[in-house]
Amino acid sequence: MSELLKLNIQFFGREKNAKTEYYVGAVPEDGTEEVEWLRLAKWISSVTDDTEEEVEDMAFYDGDGTPEDDVISVKKTYAFEGMYDDEIEAMKFIAGLEFETGENRKIMFKQVRTNGDALEGRATVIDPKVTGGEAQEYAAFECSISWDRRPEKTSEEDTP
Repeated sequence: MSELLKLNIQFFGREKNAKTEYYVGAVPEDGTEEVEWLRLAKWISSVTDDTEEEVEDMAFYDGDGTPEDDVISVKKTYAFEGMYDDEIEAMKFIAGLEFETGENRKIMFKQVRTNGDALEGRATVIDPKVTGGEAQEYAAFECSISWDRRPEKTSEEDTP
């Protein structure tokens, strides 16, 4: 990378979306095992933040009657799209969940952001698709992954 480009990135603080990393893995059986993380990256062309928030609005007498928003819950979900490749372990892992239900759809999910922050926790895979599309196209890969609760956050500063 050219020095000028490096300076521009450092100066403006912007990073490409492709620099964000996503990992999936099986939920450890006994809770003490290390997660074997599989990176979900190759052939993934789009990741969309499909977060849902439950919001109530209420007005109070200590204000002027204008309703205030109160966020009740946040369900952080990411939708992945791309082309399926059975040789990519992360995709193969997701494909193996295609006909599963309930607890068998639970996984570990980790996102590493461009600033070094890592968010990880137990999650659910929704709508996995590993085939379909036009005859001349490669097999589709799609799924959504949503954390089951607030993910644990570690920062680059937290590590020695």
